[in-house]
Amino acid sequence: MIRAVAAFALAAAIATSSPLAAQDYQPDCERIAAFLAEAVDDGRVAGASALVWKDGEERCFDAAGLADREQDRPFERDTLVQFFSMTKPVTGVALMTLWEEGRFGLDDPLYWRLPEYENVEVLRGEADDGTAITSPPRRPITIRDILRHTAGFTYGADGNPTNAADRIFEELQPLDADKTLAEFSQAMAQVPLLYEPGTHWNYSAGVDVQARLVEVLSGKDFTDYVHETVLGPLGMADTRWARSEEDLSRLARIYTVEGDGSFTPLPRDLWLEANFMDKPMTMGGSGLVGTVDDYLRFARMLLGEGALGDVRILEPATVRLMASDHLDPAITPDKRSWLVGKGSGGFGFDFFVRTGPPENPEENRGSVGEFFWDGWPSMLFWVDPRQDMAVIFATQKLPFDNSLHHDLRDAVYGADYGGGL
Repeated sequence: MIRAVAAFALAAAIATSSPLAAQDYQPDCERIAAFLAEAVDDGRVAGASALVWKDGEERCFDAAGLADREQDRPFERDTLVQFFSMTKPVTGVALMTLWEEGRFGLDDPLYWRLPEYENVEVLRGEADDGTAITSPPRRPITIRDILRHTAGFTYGADGNPTNAADRIFEELQPLDADKTLAEFSQAMAQVPLLYEPGTHWNYSAGVDVQARLVEVLSGKDFTDYVHETVLGPLGMADTRWARSEEDLSRLARIYTVEGDGSFTPLPRDLWLEANFMDKPMTMGGSGLVGTVDDYLRFARMLLGEGALGDVRILEPATVRLMASDHLDPAITPDKRSWLVGKGSGGFGFDFFVRTGPPENPEENRGSVGEFFWDGWPSMLFWVDPRQDMAVIFATQKLPFDNSLHHDLRDAVYGADYGGGL
């Protein structure tokens, strides 16, 4: 509790501090444009764009390269990109609107609202034949756990399971495109937890559980609720899950960049399967497609502590709560998986939260108090309250490339930026 209060106070202090108290800083748009051009020229990406909003106005936008190499189509401002896990903060905001209505408590057991999780089990080992040895958890999964990735859930092992829980995930395929969110949740509850709830940060399908929770609490289809409460009010008219085939003419292709510098486009049918209405699955953790301008409206709402112009989505205290570090000190770095590679910080509700300045040149630049998340094809956004700034970086490059984010942040802040203190 002391840790949570301290983190909340830190976020509140940062959000209300005077810009004059922060490290003097202005974005260098020419440096950002040069980074994008060099990333394309050096064969790191096929195309990319960056959009910087600071002090209440757009400060920089630039794009470079191609959205579709095969069709020689440039990467432009209205290019559609697949956000992948940058969908997660949108889902989290939708769920927190229901929290503000008193529909649930953060520390309520999850099974109070989703009964299928009442008898969930934790993986304790494996029998000689590889079957799971399980027993009940020491405490129930809470809703706070699914917001901060501490439920103990897995995300599967992408076809290469190494433990009994992931093998069960592979067998049940909770996130199969032919399942509804209700069917997903029923299957997910049958997969043993990898860890005791609250003891590890483990990236997982917990945000898809959030999406199912939105449906149950609101009594509405998840996509309908998100459009009614978040996307629609914010004017994100070009952002949605299901798309039409004519969107292909604006969609950036995802490219896998091989070690020899060659670009291999992901097959179009993967996108068609994931983004057409003939499939019932709508993931809370992925699937949104839109433009950088649309996502900037979402980021500006967060920068505005829940409001964009006259439209209020969340109360200021709720945004500060989401952007506070909720990881207990007992969740030490060895229990945080790859989160430690994101920088000096922890995790809030669907956001990484920076709690300390960069410790060395290898760490990504950023300000204390910023919060952000990224997406599988090297997408990134962040909100920097200390500098009154939001940044959107769009590209569609695999495998996920943190070095791009490092170099973009150097371009945005300058290599010597000390964290805004």
